[in-house]
Amino acid sequence: MTTFLRRLLAALALDAKVFEEVEADRRATVQALAVVLLAAAAAGIGNAGIGSGVPAIIGVVAAVSLAAWTAWALLIYMLGTRIMPERDTSSDLGEVLRTLGFAAAPGLFRAFEVFGGTRWFVLPLTSVWMVLAMVVAIRQALDYRSTGRAVALALLGWAITVGVALVVGLLMARPVS
Repeated sequence: MTTFLRRLLAALALDAKVFEEVEADRRATVQALAVVLLAAAAAGIGNAGIGSGVPAIIGVVAAVSLAAWTAWALLIYMLGTRIMPERDTSSDLGEVLRTLGFAAAPGLFRAFEVFGGTRWFVLPLTSVWMVLAMVVAIRQALDYRSTGRAVALALLGWAITVGVALVVGLLMARPVS
């Protein structure tokens, strides 16, 4: 099994050891980016459905997903290293991006939303799974001893990111008359 596939499967299983491994391996940056890009593409596929305009919808949703992940990751880095560090917190942006990149692995399953009537199940499941993966990734990347602090940071980052995305979405939506 390739290193990438092993890491991907371990991240899906929420294995803290793999998050510690990718945190320390600078060569894992490309792999983490691949996970994020694949998860964004899966969200695009899942949201596009089948019909006209599918490529455009896939592209837009993938771009929005990528932007949301990037904002979340940067927010986690800033809050985790500057506002909510623990005494032992020692991390750089690369370490955080690598671990959070692999935490996006459950997003690969968002492609299954393409099948009619599955979105009500797949979206909440993958969202919760990604938050759990983020908690493990945050704990490893920021050297937190407290899982509670990692949960608080993951949820705070998620809430801010979703809130901003909703506001932007509302501002960009066409008015219905």
